[in-house]
Amino acid sequence: MKVTSMSRVLLIDGDVMLYQNCTVVEVAFDWGDDIWTLHSDARAAKHLTDNWLAALKEDLNADKIEVAFSDKKNFRKMILPTYKYHRKSSRKPLAFHAVKEYVSEVYKSTVMPWLEADDVLGIWATDPKRKDEQIVVTIDKDLLTIPGLHYNPTKPDQGVIEIDDRTATYNHLYQTLTGDSVDGYKGCPGIGPVTAGRLLKKDQSWDTVLEAYSSAGLEAEDALVQARVARILHWEDYDQKAQEVIEWQPYQEANC
Repeated sequence: MKVTSMSRVLLIDGDVMLYQNCTVVEVAFDWGDDIWTLHSDARAAKHLTDNWLAALKEDLNADKIEVAFSDKKNFRKMILPTYKYHRKSSRKPLAFHAVKEYVSEVYKSTVMPWLEADDVLGIWATDPKRKDEQIVVTIDKDLLTIPGLHYNPTKPDQGVIEIDDRTATYNHLYQTLTGDSVDGYKGCPGIGPVTAGRLLKKDQSWDTVLEAYSSAGLEAEDALVQARVARILHWEDYDQKAQEVIEWQPYQEANC
Protein backbone atom coordinates (compact mmCIF):
# COMPACT_ATOMS: atom_id res chain seq x y z
CA MET A 1 0.00 0.00 0.00
CA LYS A 2 1.35 3.41 -0.97
CA VAL A 3 1.78 5.82 1.92
CA THR A 4 1.37 9.51 1.10
CA SER A 5 3.24 11.89 3.40
CA MET A 6 1.54 15.07 4.57
CA SER A 7 2.75 18.34 3.07
CA ARG A 8 3.02 21.65 4.91
CA VAL A 9 1.17 24.43 3.10
CA LEU A 10 1.49 28.16 3.84
CA LEU A 11 -1.73 30.11 3.36
CA ILE A 12 -0.63 33.66 2.56
CA ASP A 13 -2.59 36.89 2.99
CA GLY A 14 -1.76 38.35 -0.41
CA ASP A 15 -3.30 41.77 0.27
CA VAL A 16 -1.05 42.46 3.25
CA MET A 17 2.02 41.03 1.51
CA LEU A 18 1.62 43.29 -1.52
CA TYR A 19 0.76 46.40 0.48
CA GLN A 20 3.99 46.01 2.43
CA ASN A 21 6.28 45.10 -0.46
CA CYS A 22 4.86 47.66 -2.88
CA THR A 23 4.95 50.47 -0.33
CA VAL A 24 8.62 49.85 0.42
CA VAL A 25 9.65 50.54 -3.20
CA GLU A 26 7.81 53.85 -3.50
CA VAL A 27 10.09 56.91 -3.68
CA ALA A 28 9.03 60.56 -3.58
CA PHE A 29 11.05 62.90 -5.83
CA ASP A 30 11.31 66.67 -5.47
CA TRP A 31 11.64 68.37 -8.88
CA GLY A 32 11.81 71.82 -7.35
CA ASP A 33 9.32 74.66 -7.60
CA ASP A 34 7.04 72.72 -5.24
CA ILE A 35 6.59 69.91 -7.78
CA TRP A 36 6.76 66.37 -6.38
CA THR A 37 6.13 62.99 -7.99
CA LEU A 38 5.90 59.52 -6.55
CA HIS A 39 7.76 56.69 -8.27
CA SER A 40 7.52 52.93 -7.85
CA ASP A 41 9.74 50.13 -9.14
CA ALA A 42 7.42 47.19 -9.80
CA ARG A 43 10.37 44.97 -10.69
CA ALA A 44 11.91 45.62 -7.28
CA ALA A 45 8.57 44.85 -5.61
CA LYS A 46 8.32 41.56 -7.50
CA HIS A 47 11.87 40.64 -6.49
CA LEU A 48 11.12 41.56 -2.88
CA THR A 49 7.99 39.42 -2.91
CA ASP A 50 9.81 36.42 -4.40
CA ASN A 51 12.55 36.65 -1.78
CA TRP A 52 10.05 37.09 1.06
CA LEU A 53 8.05 34.03 0.05
CA ALA A 54 11.17 31.93 -0.49
CA ALA A 55 12.55 32.88 2.94
CA LEU A 56 9.21 32.20 4.59
CA LYS A 57 8.94 28.82 2.94
CA GLU A 58 12.44 27.90 4.11
CA ASP A 59 12.01 29.25 7.65
CA LEU A 60 8.77 27.32 8.18
CA ASN A 61 9.98 24.21 6.34
CA ALA A 62 7.00 24.36 4.01
CA ASP A 63 6.35 22.43 0.82
CA LYS A 64 3.74 24.64 -0.84
CA ILE A 65 2.41 28.19 -0.90
CA GLU A 66 -1.11 29.41 -1.65
CA VAL A 67 -1.93 33.11 -1.87
CA ALA A 68 -5.35 34.66 -1.20
CA PHE A 69 -6.50 38.02 -2.56
CA SER A 70 -9.65 40.04 -1.89
CA ASP A 71 -12.40 40.41 -4.44
CA LYS A 72 -13.46 43.90 -5.52
CA LYS A 73 -16.92 43.22 -4.08
CA ASN A 74 -17.30 42.80 -0.33
CA PHE A 75 -20.27 40.99 1.22
CA ARG A 76 -19.80 42.78 4.56
CA LYS A 77 -20.84 46.07 3.00
CA MET A 78 -24.20 44.46 2.27
CA ILE A 79 -24.57 43.73 5.98
CA LEU A 80 -23.12 47.00 7.26
CA PRO A 81 -22.76 49.79 4.67
CA THR A 82 -20.23 51.66 6.84
CA TYR A 83 -17.82 48.71 6.86
CA LYS A 84 -14.37 50.04 5.86
CA TYR A 85 -16.09 53.15 4.53
CA HIS A 86 -13.27 55.40 5.73
CA ARG A 87 -10.86 53.49 3.46
CA LYS A 88 -12.82 54.39 0.35
CA SER A 89 -10.58 57.34 -0.47
CA SER A 90 -7.30 55.64 0.44
CA ARG A 91 -5.08 54.50 -2.41
CA LYS A 92 -3.25 51.25 -2.98
CA PRO A 93 0.52 51.41 -3.55
CA LEU A 94 1.35 52.29 -7.15
CA ALA A 95 2.71 48.89 -8.12
CA PHE A 96 0.01 46.88 -6.31
CA HIS A 97 -1.97 45.73 -9.35
CA ALA A 98 1.11 44.98 -11.45
CA VAL A 99 2.66 42.86 -8.71
CA LYS A 100 -0.66 41.19 -7.96
CA GLU A 101 -0.87 40.13 -11.62
CA TYR A 102 2.68 38.78 -11.40
CA VAL A 103 2.00 36.81 -8.21
CA SER A 104 -1.20 35.39 -9.71
CA GLU A 105 0.79 34.09 -12.69
CA VAL A 106 3.75 32.67 -10.77
CA TYR A 107 2.13 31.32 -7.60
CA LYS A 108 -1.07 29.44 -6.82
CA SER A 109 -3.45 32.29 -6.06
CA THR A 110 -7.17 32.58 -5.47
CA VAL A 111 -9.92 35.21 -5.39
CA MET A 112 -13.41 34.13 -4.30
CA PRO A 113 -16.43 36.27 -5.29
CA TRP A 114 -17.57 38.71 -2.57
CA LEU A 115 -14.83 37.66 -0.13
CA GLU A 116 -11.84 39.33 1.45
CA ALA A 117 -8.50 37.54 1.52
CA ASP A 118 -9.11 36.83 5.23
CA ASP A 119 -12.22 34.84 4.36
CA VAL A 120 -10.43 32.79 1.72
CA LEU A 121 -7.77 31.90 4.29
CA GLY A 122 -10.45 31.00 6.83
CA ILE A 123 -12.24 28.73 4.37
CA TRP A 124 -9.02 26.99 3.38
CA ALA A 125 -7.89 26.54 6.99
CA THR A 126 -11.17 24.93 8.08
CA ASP A 127 -11.93 22.86 4.97
CA PRO A 128 -12.19 19.22 6.15
CA LYS A 129 -11.30 17.97 2.66
CA ARG A 130 -7.83 19.50 2.91
CA LYS A 131 -5.60 16.90 4.52
CA ASP A 132 -2.22 18.68 4.41
CA GLU A 133 -0.90 20.63 7.39
CA GLN A 134 -1.83 24.27 6.84
CA ILE A 135 -0.44 27.44 8.41
CA VAL A 136 -2.24 30.77 8.04
CA VAL A 137 0.36 33.50 7.48
CA THR A 138 -0.81 37.05 8.22
CA ILE A 139 -0.32 39.98 10.60
CA ASP A 140 -4.10 40.44 10.89
CA LYS A 141 -5.46 39.57 14.35
CA ASP A 142 -8.90 38.90 12.83
CA LEU A 143 -7.61 35.53 11.62
CA LEU A 144 -7.23 34.43 15.24
CA THR A 145 -10.98 33.72 15.07
CA ILE A 146 -10.02 30.77 12.86
CA PRO A 147 -8.97 27.51 14.55
CA GLY A 148 -5.73 25.98 13.34
CA LEU A 149 -2.06 26.88 12.94
CA HIS A 150 -1.01 30.52 12.60
CA TYR A 151 2.18 32.46 11.97
CA ASN A 152 2.67 36.22 12.23
CA PRO A 153 5.72 37.20 10.12
CA THR A 154 6.21 40.37 12.17
CA LYS A 155 6.53 38.26 15.35
CA PRO A 156 8.88 35.43 14.32
CA ASP A 157 9.89 34.76 17.93
CA GLN A 158 6.35 33.52 18.61
CA GLY A 159 6.81 30.81 16.02
CA VAL A 160 3.79 28.87 14.79
CA ILE A 161 0.92 28.97 17.27
CA GLU A 162 -2.23 26.86 17.41
CA ILE A 163 -5.69 28.31 18.00
CA ASP A 164 -8.18 25.75 19.27
CA ASP A 165 -11.94 25.90 18.68
CA ARG A 166 -12.76 27.46 22.03
CA THR A 167 -10.15 30.21 21.66
CA ALA A 168 -11.30 30.96 18.12
CA THR A 169 -14.89 31.31 19.36
CA TYR A 170 -13.77 33.52 22.24
CA ASN A 171 -11.94 35.79 19.82
CA HIS A 172 -15.02 36.11 17.61
CA LEU A 173 -17.30 36.99 20.53
CA TYR A 174 -14.67 39.40 21.82
CA GLN A 175 -14.52 41.16 18.44
CA THR A 176 -18.32 41.34 18.40
CA LEU A 177 -18.27 43.13 21.75
CA THR A 178 -15.33 45.48 21.19
CA GLY A 179 -15.72 46.14 17.48
CA ASP A 180 -12.84 47.19 15.25
CA SER A 181 -12.37 50.88 14.45
CA VAL A 182 -9.84 50.01 11.72
CA ASP A 183 -12.50 48.04 9.85
CA GLY A 184 -15.30 50.46 10.64
CA TYR A 185 -17.62 48.51 12.93
CA LYS A 186 -18.26 49.75 16.45
CA GLY A 187 -19.17 46.70 18.51
CA CYS A 188 -21.17 47.28 21.68
CA PRO A 189 -21.18 50.84 23.06
CA GLY A 190 -19.36 51.12 26.36
CA ILE A 191 -17.61 47.77 26.04
CA GLY A 192 -13.82 47.96 25.82
CA PRO A 193 -11.19 45.21 25.86
CA VAL A 194 -11.09 44.86 29.67
CA THR A 195 -14.87 44.62 30.08
CA ALA A 196 -15.24 42.25 27.13
CA GLY A 197 -12.56 39.96 28.56
CA ARG A 198 -14.17 39.99 32.00
CA LEU A 199 -17.64 39.19 30.65
CA LEU A 200 -16.47 36.34 28.44
CA LYS A 201 -14.25 34.88 31.15
CA LYS A 202 -17.35 34.62 33.31
CA ASP A 203 -19.54 33.16 30.55
CA GLN A 204 -18.27 32.58 27.02
CA SER A 205 -21.62 32.47 25.25
CA TRP A 206 -23.83 34.32 22.83
CA ASP A 207 -26.16 35.11 25.74
CA THR A 208 -23.38 37.21 27.26
CA VAL A 209 -23.12 39.21 24.05
CA LEU A 210 -26.89 39.71 23.89
CA GLU A 211 -27.00 40.87 27.51
CA ALA A 212 -24.27 43.44 26.88
CA TYR A 213 -26.06 44.84 23.84
CA SER A 214 -29.37 44.89 25.67
CA SER A 215 -27.78 46.80 28.57
CA ALA A 216 -26.57 49.35 26.01
CA GLY A 217 -30.14 49.84 24.75
CA LEU A 218 -29.66 47.83 21.56
CA GLU A 219 -31.49 44.88 20.03
CA ALA A 220 -30.41 41.32 19.28
CA GLU A 221 -30.32 42.23 15.59
CA ASP A 222 -27.70 44.90 16.32
CA ALA A 223 -25.51 42.31 17.97
CA LEU A 224 -26.01 39.90 15.07
CA VAL A 225 -24.96 42.51 12.50
CA GLN A 226 -21.71 43.13 14.39
CA ALA A 227 -21.10 39.39 14.81
CA ARG A 228 -21.57 38.70 11.11
CA VAL A 229 -19.19 41.49 10.16
CA ALA A 230 -16.62 40.26 12.70
CA ARG A 231 -16.92 36.67 11.53
CA ILE A 232 -14.07 35.54 9.30
CA LEU A 233 -15.68 32.87 7.16
CA HIS A 234 -15.17 29.19 7.89
CA TRP A 235 -15.58 26.45 5.32
CA GLU A 236 -19.25 25.98 6.24
CA ASP A 237 -20.02 29.68 5.80
CA TYR A 238 -19.63 29.79 2.02
CA ASP A 239 -21.44 27.94 -0.75
CA GLN A 240 -18.66 27.70 -3.32
CA LYS A 241 -20.93 26.31 -6.03
CA ALA A 242 -23.44 29.15 -5.72
CA GLN A 243 -20.68 31.63 -4.74
CA GLU A 244 -22.78 32.86 -1.85
CA VAL A 245 -22.08 33.57 1.80
CA ILE A 246 -24.10 31.53 4.29
CA GLU A 247 -25.04 33.90 7.12
CA TRP A 248 -23.62 32.97 10.51
CA GLN A 249 -26.18 31.93 13.11
CA PRO A 250 -25.69 32.32 16.89
CA TYR A 251 -25.64 29.40 19.32
CA GLN A 252 -24.08 27.08 16.77
CA GLU A 253 -20.68 27.30 18.44
CA ALA A 254 -20.68 29.93 21.17
CA ASN A 255 -20.41 27.46 24.03
CA CYS A 256 -17.85 25.13 22.51
